[in-house]
Parts: sequence; structure tokens; C-alpha cells
Amino acid sequence: MNPSPFAAERLLFTPATPDADAIPLIYAFPNEYTVGITSLGYQVIWATLAARRDVAVSRLFTDIHESLPSTPELVGFSMSWELDYVNILSLLETLDIPLRSSERSAVHPLVFGGGPVLTANPEPYADFFDVILLGDGELLLGEFIAAYQMVRHADRKTQLHHLATIPGVYVPSLYEITYAGATGPVVAIQPRAADVPAQVQKQTFRGNALSASTVVTAQAAWENIYMVEVVRSCPEMCRFCLASYLTLPFRIADVEASLMPAIERGLQVTDRLGLLGASVTQHPEFDSLLDYLNRPAFDQVRVSLASVRTNTVTPKLAATLVKHDARSITIAVESGSDRVREIINKKLTNDEIVQAALNAKAGGLSSLKLYGMAGLPGEEMADLEQTVNLMRTLKKAAPGLHLTLGCSTFVPKAHTPFQWFGVDPQAEKRLQFLQKHLRSQGIDFRPESYNWSVIQALLSRGDRRLSHLLELTRHYGDSLGSYRRAFKDLKGQIPPLDYYVHTQWQLDQTLPWSHLQGPLPEATLIKHLATATELLSPALT
Repeated sequence: MNPSPFAAERLLFTPATPDADAIPLIYAFPNEYTVGITSLGYQVIWATLAARRDVAVSRLFTDIHESLPSTPELVGFSMSWELDYVNILSLLETLDIPLRSSERSAVHPLVFGGGPVLTANPEPYADFFDVILLGDGELLLGEFIAAYQMVRHADRKTQLHHLATIPGVYVPSLYEITYAGATGPVVAIQPRAADVPAQVQKQTFRGNALSASTVVTAQAAWENIYMVEVVRSCPEMCRFCLASYLTLPFRIADVEASLMPAIERGLQVTDRLGLLGASVTQHPEFDSLLDYLNRPAFDQVRVSLASVRTNTVTPKLAATLVKHDARSITIAVESGSDRVREIINKKLTNDEIVQAALNAKAGGLSSLKLYGMAGLPGEEMADLEQTVNLMRTLKKAAPGLHLTLGCSTFVPKAHTPFQWFGVDPQAEKRLQFLQKHLRSQGIDFRPESYNWSVIQALLSRGDRRLSHLLELTRHYGDSLGSYRRAFKDLKGQIPPLDYYVHTQWQLDQTLPWSHLQGPLPEATLIKHLATATELLSPALT
């Protein structure tokens, strides 16, 4: 294969020379190189492995790979998008590894996975993995490799049992799932042996030196970008938000000890800087970080910013971004309705949104991108009308500022207070309502596909029975029609689509991920949900 993408990389770490008996390991990203190398999580885990002498790591993407070992002992996948499961199955076939863990023997490597999708709810994909790492790689990776070294030459059963005793290391095959019939809900999840923990706890890194790019390349989807993680998680805790609840607690990078040295290190090899985090501008010292970036030494640096909290959009922030070649800023407003925002715990007023638009324009930005949602719990048509009115108000208040509203369908996520809700079947019509009323006003409205949101919900709430559906869907071509055809083939063998996607689940039922403990216990999530449901109309509770 063409080695040029690897040759073009500029590394910000020093790879080790592997020992003679180093563990041969393949670390894969289930997408093309340009996508995978733009993932900060993938970069950091790869560099951590490549800096170890006891591991010989080779990278694998769907379109290119490094020289691969003929007999790898470990094959790992970083999974950050649900639908990439198709590529995981294809890559396993390319490596001559059986798709299901139950079909692998002593001659096959252990297949492990990690990343946000697998940490949230690994169950639809669980039968394809021998091991899943739940949580932050800074903690898990070293423990996993050390544990594997202890049983490296043992039989497969011994290896898996030992790995299952490590905090955050989940071995799906060692858990028995009981269902209320073929099409009923999960009834119980039990470990198959006494040495296997009943609950697997997600691991949380609590340090104040967060991640930064380990490689910069023109071949990345964000060309030549150097990424620095400013914050991790989000203190706002919107009740639908996986990025907040799954990654709690909110952590910040130390500006002087961590952020500034990391930025200076990266800007030695590029002039493009990306500041990452679910709520970057809520770093308590963000203003001093702006002052730092505004020094003359950084005048030629292009700065990109992740979505920012609305009430932190100041003229100073806007002017700093303009100075560093940015033209737009992105804020998440979710809805134009005060009532809906209260239900979802979005601490934001329309006045603050208007002020953000005014500040963006005053600072010289030419575009404001807003994120919204349709089908949020408790939403009524009057709330959508308020969203339309908000966009009209913004257009009138800040003439000349290009407004874009991107809008998705609410999808319930594991480990959040809204995990028990289903997708609103009316959401598609509500997206169409917004499109009709906003585009006629000259506002750039960009809805996400409702049908693909349904599939996302299927995967985010799914259990292990979906593995058969996923194999069939891939066989049929991985289109929306493929899912419908696969459900038809499996009718009576698994629950219908409606159960996974649209049904509101009972608070006392066993969830597919009940044996996997996130940052907050279920009882706390139920309390947060109760606060929201008190605000719903009686017909919706």
C-alpha cells in the first residue's frame, strides 16, 4: 500500500524501539486514515503504545496500514461513531479473525475495543469483542497491558478471566444475559463465575494534564491541525447529554503547567491550533488563555474552537477568533423555548442568545452557527414556534450576521437521565416544520436525517441480540432499507424496532448496560429525571 500518509507525519513524541519479545499489537481505527488520524483519542492511545518497549504496535485503517505482524496477539479498535461497526467487521475479516468472540480459538488474537461508543453502551457490539475498555485510556491502557503480560502465555480462558478482574476491563463473554422471552426486555445480567465482578466500573482520569496531539499531518481531515484538550466533560449537565454525564467530573487542564507548554510544543510544527472540549470557554482561566494567544508571537496562528457556551461569547472572544483567521462560532441552544430548556436543564435565556449574536458581530465574526434539537421530552408545537421566533429575532438584532441552525432529533443515551425516554415519532414532522418556516425567512437550516437518528437510537439503547441484526444489515448493504429487511428476517427472534427506539422504558427494568457503572449511580440519574418530569405536562408523564 502507498506509505505516503505515514511518511508525511510530524511526530510530537519519540517512538520506542520494541524489545525482541514485545507484544505484537494492531491498533485500528475503523475508518479512513484522514478521519482516524484526526481523532485525538486515537492519536494519544497510539502514541502511548508506540512509546512502550514491551509493545510492537502497527496502525490499521480501512484504506491504509503499516506493516502488520503475521501473528498479532492483540487487535484493538477505537470506536467513536456507532455506524463504524461495519468497518470493524470488515477489518476483522481482512485479518482472518472470526467476527464473534465465541468462534475464536487459541490461534486468534484477543480483540479489544475502547472509545466513547463502547464506553457508553457496548452491548450491541459485545459479541464481536473479547475485551472492552470502559473509560479513559490514560488509566486503562497501562493496566490492561500489564494484566495481559501476566497471562500472556496462558490459555485463552485464563487470560479472559484474569483481565476481567482489572477495574474498567469488561469481558462480555463472562456475563450471562437473561431475557423475558425472545422479544422481551432484559431481565437479569449475571457474571458466569465467582471471580468476575457483578458490576464493571468506568475508569475516570482525574489529572490536570489533559490530551494533546501526538502527530500533525496535512493528510488529516483538519489539515495540519494541532489539538489541545482544554477541558473534559461539561459542568452544565443537560439531561440528554452523553458528553457531560458519561465523562463526569468536569476537569480542566492547568493553563501554565499544561496548556501553554503543550501549545508551544505544537506550534513548533504547525500554525493551526484546535482547542477541544465540550465546554471550552468554561475553563475558569479561559480569559488568560485568550490573552496568551493574543501575543504577537502567535499572530500567524489559525485557531479553531469547539462549541462554546452561549453566555461566554464576548466581543473579546470573537475578536480573538477573527484575529486568528476564524469566521464563525458555534453555540448549542437546543430550543428557543424557555420551558423546554428548563426541562433539559439548559441554563440559558433567549436574551443571552441574542447577546451572543450581538457580541459575535461586534467582534467581527461573520457567521453564527447554532445547534438545536427536535423531539426533546415535553416539547410541543408551541415550543417549535418559539425556536422560529428566536431565529427571526437574531436575524433582526444582528443584521448581516450569517445564521445557521443545525438541528438533530433527540436520541436517548445510556448513563443520562433521559435514557428511559424513547425517540419522539413526531420529530420528523417537527424538523419539516422548522425547515418550512426558517428557510422562507432566509435562515440557513440544516436538519440531520431523522431516519439515521432512529438507527442511532437503536444502537445507543440496544442489547446483545442486535449483533445478529448488525451482521445481516451489513450483508444487505448497510443502508436504511437494510435495517428494515434485517428486522423483517429476525421477526419473533428479537424485539421490534419500536421497542428499542420509541418505547419509554420503565424505571425499574434492567437496562442492557445495568452491569456497567458510569460516573453516577442509577438512583442519581432517576432523581435528575424526576426533576425534569415534574415540568412535563400530565399527558407526557
